[in-house]
Amino acid sequence: MNTTKPTFDHEKLLAYQRGIQFVAWSSPLLEELPSKLAVADQLDRASTSIPLNLAEGNAKYTVPDRCRYLDTARGSALECAACLDVLVAKGKCTDEQIQSGKQLLYETVCLLVGLIRSIAPDRLGEEAVDYRVSTDRGEQD
Repeated sequence: MNTTKPTFDHEKLLAYQRGIQFVAWSSPLLEELPSKLAVADQLDRASTSIPLNLAEGNAKYTVPDRCRYLDTARGSALECAACLDVLVAKGKCTDEQIQSGKQLLYETVCLLVGLIRSIAPDRLGEEAVDYRVSTDRGEQD
């Protein structure tokens, strides 16, 4: 990451810094993956989306506009985590190889949730839902 003094406001955000760190972390991984692998392209686009949406969202003046971009950045970070899981499932990476990347993503998501809650406290509220889960016999509760 750039060690010079931040020039723009978004560069001061820890979430932005973690997003940039994840881009730097994922770049060598992406270089090792086959270019025809769909999940590699998806990971590249989603990882790029994190800092870009954070920067653009931070520049917005209205709460709904800011939240929309921050929500998109959060979604992109979660998408990156899923891409890493897919790479493990496809045998292209090991759990150990992706752990530091997932940790950066986890920190990024936590920071983004904090940002969103700080500007729109009721934005991320979730109603309690009874989820149906599979049992050992393949039935659903």
